[in-house]
Amino acid sequence: MSVPPGEAADAATGVAVQGNQSGILSSLRNAFRRFREGITSREESLFLLLAVLLGAFAGLVVVCFRVSIDFTRLWLLGSGLHPAAWRVLVAPTVGGLFVAFFATRYFPRVRGSGVTQTKSAVYIYDGYIPFGTVIEKFVFCALAIGSGHSLGPEDPSLQMGAGMASTLGRRLRLSRDKLRLIAPVGAAAGLAAAFNAPISAVIFVIEEVIGTWSAGILGAIVLAAVSSVVVTRLFLGAEPMFRVPPYTLAHPAELLGYAALGIVGGFASIFFGRLLAFLRARLKALPKWTLYFQPAAAGLIIGVMGLKFPQVMGAGYDYIDQAMHGEFIWQLLFVLAVLKIVATSCSAGSGTPGGMFAPTLFIGAMLGGGIGELERHIAPGIAGPIGAYSLVGMGALFAGFLRVPMTSVFMVLEVSGNYSIILPVMIANTIAYLIGRRFQPVPIFDVLTRQDGLELPSMEEAREYTTLTVEEAMRPPTGPVLQASQTVASALAQAEASKDETFLVSYDTGRWAYVRKSRLQEVKSLGKSSLLLRELLSASRLARLHPDQPVDLALRLLRDAPFLPVVHRADAKKLLGVLSPNDILTAYRRGASPH
Repeated sequence: MSVPPGEAADAATGVAVQGNQSGILSSLRNAFRRFREGITSREESLFLLLAVLLGAFAGLVVVCFRVSIDFTRLWLLGSGLHPAAWRVLVAPTVGGLFVAFFATRYFPRVRGSGVTQTKSAVYIYDGYIPFGTVIEKFVFCALAIGSGHSLGPEDPSLQMGAGMASTLGRRLRLSRDKLRLIAPVGAAAGLAAAFNAPISAVIFVIEEVIGTWSAGILGAIVLAAVSSVVVTRLFLGAEPMFRVPPYTLAHPAELLGYAALGIVGGFASIFFGRLLAFLRARLKALPKWTLYFQPAAAGLIIGVMGLKFPQVMGAGYDYIDQAMHGEFIWQLLFVLAVLKIVATSCSAGSGTPGGMFAPTLFIGAMLGGGIGELERHIAPGIAGPIGAYSLVGMGALFAGFLRVPMTSVFMVLEVSGNYSIILPVMIANTIAYLIGRRFQPVPIFDVLTRQDGLELPSMEEAREYTTLTVEEAMRPPTGPVLQASQTVASALAQAEASKDETFLVSYDTGRWAYVRKSRLQEVKSLGKSSLLLRELLSASRLARLHPDQPVDLALRLLRDAPFLPVVHRADAKKLLGVLSPNDILTAYRRGASPH
């Protein structure tokens, strides 16, 4: 059967079009495959570029997140300064019920603050965070915080940034090591955008999530944090989070008041941490069906508090600003601090998704303002401004409760933009941190992970661990030290007078080597007794150690050598001792590395 010429032409054209489309799709697929292969082969050079892009995306997401929280609050609680009583009671209760239903039935990953979940992803799941977690955290945290639960947006922003980073890393097929590193990079970007504080975000991720200051990861974290803050400030402005009144240290005796604030903040952080751990443990022990109602019960408790003290609802940033400007009496400030501790413990203990950064800052600001107002009544001549006390109180509670001393100092400076207050901040934060460590040995994030049955590395314990040094493990050399300028015959005479089988050889240049007695005997049997040791050992060389170096470095340098020389830093020819693998094991067995 013949085909008409027109139909044949149409068919040929259709085949050609389909062929072109297939060719285009194939070319696109090949280009994307080559792009991914190129990224895989050039990970090191492109990792910093990915950090910048991650920061920009994290900044956009956090801006949307904060807007969503504000919109939810307006929708559920109204736009008035004093919401209607029924809204105050119903909003957090219904919001908690809604969040609990979906979190228990469909989205269990949404529970928690986000910090411990990010650490789990890094240390247990090779940096894997499903992208669905980002969406779930966004929606349900916005609902929980916006409905009035006593939680904040910073910790969830950290996890959302880490989730976006993990997803991008998987799509680009980064190596396993890079996937582990890219999640903390995204975490720093999310936290920096939420706090509008890049330095604090970088230090927190280093202090609490990864615990190391290696140059490879530090550069990426800094770039991600900076780019996210640039995007955030583009939309929300570059002003500091709080309007802090000007501060100058008028009298040295003011520092006594800040020291007292550090003591109060330290014990308040202990009370906060123990109450949260106690409630969370008790609520987790209840039957599983109660998970559907625990956030609702927490919301109802917060609503009852909010009828008379609406300041305890939500993140509370506006009220922190009011406390800094002396708009509350000292009795009310102390009441708000205690109620906020209870409210936050109820929300976080019940599994309601949201962060603890903002409540911690709120409690510290109220305690600081209360101490400042009280001091103004007791000793008006040396009392500093209330805003300064509130600001220092924020840092003190942050240091005592979250146990990140460096972050707590820089966080106060960045969120206020006031660097003249650094001395009071350092005094109060140090005291609060030491009190927290003394009476609450396990940091709160470690307590929460252990309640969940996880054993994640404790960064605080790692910071406190004293590394075993070469000096603690080395021993004096037992045999003679041979000289490279000696002949084989002379060296063998010394070696045979000793019970040792291996000997160090010293060079005039500070170089060291070793030779075995059997090797000297072998060379003598060949009739080369006049050969110099430097000629015999021209290819051998030992690495040098110094007493203050860690033994893990020594283990890497030992390799196949029987021991290494430990020499003086100012004189490489001055032998202080020797170190062998057996010496290191002996030192560990006798417990030479203190905590």
